[in-house]
This record gives sequence, C-alpha cells and structure tokens, in this order.
Amino acid sequence: MDGSPLGARIEKRGKVLEITLDRPKVNAIDNALSRELGRAFVQLRDDPALMAGIITGAGDRLFSAGWDLKALDRGDQPLDKWWESEDAASGGFAGITEMWDLDKPVIAALNGHAIGGGMEIALACDLIVAEDHVEFGLPELPLGIVPDAGALQRLPRRLPHAVAMELLLLGRRMPAAEAHRHGLVNAVVPKGQGMAKACAWADQIADLAPLAVRTIKEVFRATEGQTVRQAFATMRSGSLPTYQRMLTSEDAKEGVRAFVERRKPVFKGC
Repeated sequence: MDGSPLGARIEKRGKVLEITLDRPKVNAIDNALSRELGRAFVQLRDDPALMAGIITGAGDRLFSAGWDLKALDRGDQPLDKWWESEDAASGGFAGITEMWDLDKPVIAALNGHAIGGGMEIALACDLIVAEDHVEFGLPELPLGIVPDAGALQRLPRRLPHAVAMELLLLGRRMPAAEAHRHGLVNAVVPKGQGMAKACAWADQIADLAPLAVRTIKEVFRATEGQTVRQAFATMRSGSLPTYQRMLTSEDAKEGVRAFVERRKPVFKGC
C-alpha cells in the first residue's frame, strides 16, 4: 500500500489543520518527511485563519516508529550532529519538537504505538489522546543511540524520575492506561475513536478567542522554570506581546459583554 508522496497528508478543516503521517509500513520519519512536517507546522503558525492542529497516523498499528533507521543506515541522513540536517526555522525533527514560537495548540491523536521519535512527536504536542491499544516506547539504547529529539529533555519533566528511567534505560513499553495515570496523556479512548476525540477538542478550541488561546502557550513558554513570583513579574513586564494585545482586544470586551447578555460570543481575533 502506497502512502502520500512525501509521507504526510495535510488538510485544512475549517480552523483546524489536520496532519496525517502516511508512510508505510511504520510511518518512519526521514529528512524529506521531517521537512514536509515543518512546512505544515509553519502553515499552522502563520495562517491567522487556523486555530489548532492535529497530528495522527495512517493505519492503526503504529502512529510512528520515529527515525527512519534504514535511511540512517544508508547514510541518507547523518547521526553526528543530525540536527544540522534539519531546518531549525521549521521546528527541527518532525517540524514540531523544536518549534518554540508555535503559539497554537497541537493535539496528538495516537491511533497506534508511539515509538522512539514517534513518542517524541507526541511529547511535543499540547494535548494527547491515545486509543486504548497504544503503547509508548523508547528502544534507542540497544541501538547504541539515545532519544535526543525530545524524550531526554521532556520525559523527566513529565514522569516520576524512576518511571522515566525505566523507559529510557530498560526500554519498557508503557500502555496507554498507565500513561494516563501518570498524566502523560490527557485521555484514553476505545480503538478507532482517537481522531473523533481530537477533532472535538480542536473544534472547542477553534470557538475560543484566538489571542487568548495563543496567550496560554506564550506565557507557558516565557515562564517555564520560573518561580511563581518571577512568572507574575514576567507577565507584567510588557515583554509578552500576545498577552498585551489580548488584554486590550475587542474579543476580551466581546467575551465579557456576551456573558452579561447571556449569549454566545462572536470572536474576531482582534
């Protein structure tokens, strides 16, 4: 079965950009697909008509197995300083793991296992819904490499230390239900229902005021690692342009007015 030409299907559905990894058999990421994903996330970032993104995988066995190891073995992509072959301006590996200025939410709809770089893509998303048969795994260590496209950086911040080390050092697979207990995923749904749940979340976000949605990610990024007191100071420093625009926006006035008038607000993004 053939996939899409570069390995991804990209479709606008109203205010939502849907990205489907479609590179049989395991949706592995090579340089061409990584750059294609980067272009998709740049589109999400820069298109004012878009409010949220969803990334999922074709099929139901593997969301993504991560790096294309065959391409790595052939020398089509480097291992040493691999990041230099990625487009840093377009989000690094898979277009999202290092897209620091993406202020629109991305939802991972995991309809298959998230392995290696596939798990790192999911960790870079803002919300994760996993179907109940999904497992997470980081099998890099027996290959003589490490998961350095996000797992080493993000996993210890998301899981208890001992549990993170089990995944990293022992390569243990974590079922979706356990990932949910640890707060690694937001929801677990029956097989075949992941995309429907992600679409419902994305549509809910699409109805919100754009500047308020973008402010959430702007503030999270700017205050990461700060104390609560420092975070308050950062928010009041005038250095967060989206937050400042939101405070004086017509949408903020409309939201309050609509609440008082007991009607649904009509947000315009300004």
